[in-house]
Amino acid sequence: MFGCLVAGRLLQTNLQQIDETHAIFELPSAGSINHICVFLLGTVPFPDGYGATVHFFWPGKGFQLLGMLSNEKPSAIFRLRGTYTAQTTNTHAVFSGAASDTSASDVTAFLGLSIEPLPQIMQEVAVLPSAVAKASNPTADATLMAERIVKHLFNYVSSFVGGNPTALSPDFLVPMGVIAKWYESFMTKVRNTGIGFLEREE
Repeated sequence: MFGCLVAGRLLQTNLQQIDETHAIFELPSAGSINHICVFLLGTVPFPDGYGATVHFFWPGKGFQLLGMLSNEKPSAIFRLRGTYTAQTTNTHAVFSGAASDTSASDVTAFLGLSIEPLPQIMQEVAVLPSAVAKASNPTADATLMAERIVKHLFNYVSSFVGGNPTALSPDFLVPMGVIAKWYESFMTKVRNTGIGFLEREE
C-alpha cells in the first residue's frame, strides 16, 4: 500500500506491519538522510474517512510527527536533517518496540505509519509548524515557490547570454543542454541544502 524513497537510494516497498493500524519502514544509515518521500502505491486506497500520520522514529530519541497522507494527498516529502524534535506522548509508542540497539555511526531509524480517522489526523498535524505556516494561503505559497524556481532558471540561462537579460528577443533559442545542466545543478542543491537558497536570492 505504501512506498518510501530516501533521496539517493532505491525505492523501498518492504513495509513491516506491526498491527492492524501501524506499520514501519526500516531506514538504515539514517544519519545520512536529508529528505524522505512517502506515498501510496495506488494499489489500495484508504477506507473512506481514513488516512495515515507519518512519523520518524530515532532509537533512543523517540519519534517525531512529520505529516500525513490521505487519498486526496497520496504523497509527501519531508526534510529530516536539522528538524528533529522528539515527542513524548504515548499515542504512537507502538513504534518504539521496533527499535534495536545500533552504534551511533550506523543508526537504523524507522518511518512509522499510523492509519487513523481523518478528523483525528487533522488535529494532530494542525500543530506542526509547517501546517501553521501553510494554513494562511497554500495557493499563494505554491505560486511564490513556482515564481522563485522560474526566476532561478531565468537567471541561470541569461548568464550564458551576457548583456541585459530583460532585453532578450522572445525568439532567442536556449540549447536543451543548458536547461538539463540547470536542472541537475538545481536538484543537487535542493537535495543537499533544501530550498532555503531560493529565498536568499530575492
